[in-house]
Amino acid sequence: MYLLAMIFVAILSNNIVLSQFLGICPYLGTTKRIETSVGMGLAVIFVMVMSAIVTWVIDLFLLQPFSLEYLRTIVFILVIAGLVQFVEMVLKKTNPALFQALGIYLPLITTNCTILGVALLNVQSEHNIIETVVYSLATGIGFTLAMVIMAGIRERLELANMSNYLKGAAVTLVSAGILSLAFMGFKGMVTL
Repeated sequence: MYLLAMIFVAILSNNIVLSQFLGICPYLGTTKRIETSVGMGLAVIFVMVMSAIVTWVIDLFLLQPFSLEYLRTIVFILVIAGLVQFVEMVLKKTNPALFQALGIYLPLITTNCTILGVALLNVQSEHNIIETVVYSLATGIGFTLAMVIMAGIRERLELANMSNYLKGAAVTLVSAGILSLAFMGFKGMVTL
C-alpha cells in the first residue's frame, strides 16, 4: 500500500515540476510540441531510474561506509553525466534510429536538475532499492505527464486569439501557474 501511495504522490500531488519546481528549464523549453515532450519525458524516465539505482548503490556502499556523505552532490553529478554519456554511446552503436530520435535530448538530460533532485531525495528519504526504483519511475512519469499536458496547452494556445501582450512567455507562465495549482489540488488525498 505504501508503494501505491508513493506512486500517487510522486505523479500527482508532489509532482517534481509543478510542486517542487525542479526541471523548469526543460519544462518550459521543450513543451512546444507534444512529440518533443514525450521524447524528452521518456529519455528522462530512463536516465532517472538508472541514475537513481547507481547513485543509491554508490551512496550505500561507498559514501556512507567511509563517511563521505558531504560528497554526494559532486559524485551524483559525475555519475549522472557519465551515465548519460554511456547511454549515448550504447544507443549510437546498438540502435542508431533511437539515437537519432533521442540524440538531441540526451545531452540536455545531463543538466536536468530533476535527475539530481530525485537521486538526492531518494538518499535523504532513506529509501530502499525497491522504493528508489518505484519513486524514480513515478517521478519520471509525473515529469512526463506535466510536460505533455503543458505541450497540449501550448499547442492549443497557438491557435487562440489573444492580445499580443499576452502571447509567448507570458501566457506560458500563466498557464504553468494554473496547471501547478491544479496539481496541488491533489495534496492531502494521500500522505506518506
